[in-house]
Amino acid sequence: MHAIRLHTHGPAENLTYEKTEDPEPGPGQVRIAVAAAGVHLLDAALREGGQGPGPAPAPLPTIPGREVAGTVESLGEGVAHLWLGKRVVAHLGFAPGGYAELAVTDVDRLHEIPENLDFAQAVAMIGTGRTAMGILQFASLGPGSVAVVPAAAGGVGTLLVQYAKHAGATVIGLAGGPEKVARVRANGADLALDYTDPDWVGQADEYRGKATIVFDGVGGETAKAAVGLLGPGGKHLVFGWSAEGISHGRPLLIDGVSEQVLGPVMLGRAGGPNPVRTLELRALTEAAAGRLSPAVQRFPLSEAAAAHRALETRNTIGKVVLEP
Repeated sequence: MHAIRLHTHGPAENLTYEKTEDPEPGPGQVRIAVAAAGVHLLDAALREGGQGPGPAPAPLPTIPGREVAGTVESLGEGVAHLWLGKRVVAHLGFAPGGYAELAVTDVDRLHEIPENLDFAQAVAMIGTGRTAMGILQFASLGPGSVAVVPAAAGGVGTLLVQYAKHAGATVIGLAGGPEKVARVRANGADLALDYTDPDWVGQADEYRGKATIVFDGVGGETAKAAVGLLGPGGKHLVFGWSAEGISHGRPLLIDGVSEQVLGPVMLGRAGGPNPVRTLELRALTEAAAGRLSPAVQRFPLSEAAAAHRALETRNTIGKVVLEP
């Protein structure tokens, strides 16, 4: 098979497209013919040598990627035959291997893809959608809500705008540049603003003191200005700080207003024996019902380095997906 391999930590150019051995499914596992692999900012941090989830970074060389969708084409010992040929999506957990034509994972990680979703959309919902569902556990949205969504053209931001509008909220969506702003407006935001415009806060002045929630995955000056729109009792939900760099930044937290909702906090709220799977199922259910529709930007698998560069420089719209 062909795959993207990382032999040395460093810049995106260190991701190389190579031919390598096919992986074999072990007991309780399946092999998936990958049709779409998700790309995450965490992948870029790990590529640079940062510490990610799990007990230790994957040893080099490695095939990055933890989100895949495709068709089950081979079964390991003990796996029910009914899985063969199924359209599935899975988060691989701590084990990388997604940036490839073939990937192996435990059968317990599989979700069958709803008929109305393609492979790339399914990948978006299993990762980005899961995160959005986790964030929304901390939000109370209704007809009286005014939600501010920085990075509203991104993968998570797109879904937050859609969910808030479906709940009846007024939505202010922020994005960088005319093309992204147009996408945010088309996605249903009541007010779509370009945060690179020095006067964007003035353009939102009618909502000053009226915003009830800020969904913040950006941090930095944009987040500070967005928080300034909150009224009494407003909430600032922090789930990232991409403007500062995921490896080096720190979340913007303001006493009495901010709440950080990543990691164990998010999973603890989801509950159940497998909270990760609980959120994945919620995300896929929302997409299958047509209430959420993920934005996807596709790159060929061989152009993984370009995908990483685009993601790191915030030149993407929606979830970044590699397609073999």
